[in-house]
Amino acid sequence: MKKLENKIALITSATKGIGLACALKLAENGATVYMGVRRLEATREICDNYKSNGFKMFPVYFDATDKASYTSMVEETLKIEGRIDILINNFGIGRPAEDLDLVNGKEEAFFEIMDLNLGSVYRITKLVIPHMIQGGGGSVVNISSIGGMIPDITRIGYGVSKAAVNNITQQIAMQYARQNIRCNAVLPGLTATDAALKNMPEAFLKSFLSHVPLNRMATPEDIANAALFFSCDDSSYITGHILDVAGGYGIGTPQYADMIRTADQ
Repeated sequence: MKKLENKIALITSATKGIGLACALKLAENGATVYMGVRRLEATREICDNYKSNGFKMFPVYFDATDKASYTSMVEETLKIEGRIDILINNFGIGRPAEDLDLVNGKEEAFFEIMDLNLGSVYRITKLVIPHMIQGGGGSVVNISSIGGMIPDITRIGYGVSKAAVNNITQQIAMQYARQNIRCNAVLPGLTATDAALKNMPEAFLKSFLSHVPLNRMATPEDIANAALFFSCDDSSYITGHILDVAGGYGIGTPQYADMIRTADQ
């Protein structure tokens, strides 16, 4: 029997990158996966392409800037399936051109990022939890970021929003453990998504990787493997955990990166 046989999962922003990898990983393990997306037709095509693998994947409309879609996404899934066993809050946004340091960053960008990154987790989970209680339990997995643990010289809004996601993860875990609902967070490090590969200069990547002991970027599947672990009974006695999947980034001293760069020259 597959790890997620007969489970119903809802994943936000699942058309590409980490979200798509999570959808495929859960479907591979037997879950029926509803993919919260803006591009319904493109996602429907993805779902059709994997039917021959036996994957049960279906698009539902979700737009993080349209709060009404949070409710309609959850209600549509419940109307079809009657329950949601797994919720993966994958949506996240950054505004690197505007979200700088405290003084130079745009205030509007800061609060927009907070509203979308934290607000989507808060609002969607708030909608799903009562149905998980009614169904006897469930698992919530929040895709956060290593940036929520380690401060940076820029992107203050993004870092603060992800730190808040880490905290709300533990709040939810505490508040609903007695109802057999677990809530954990996965914190990706630098991940080889199309967006990252297209927008990050080679010099930046080389510098960043000098701080990563495993010396590579994560793949979306690396993150999906962690999400699968928290979604299934392999982690049935784990809740409120903040798991970084970052190749060891952040555990070394600054001297470590200096030595690695010197050795590579």
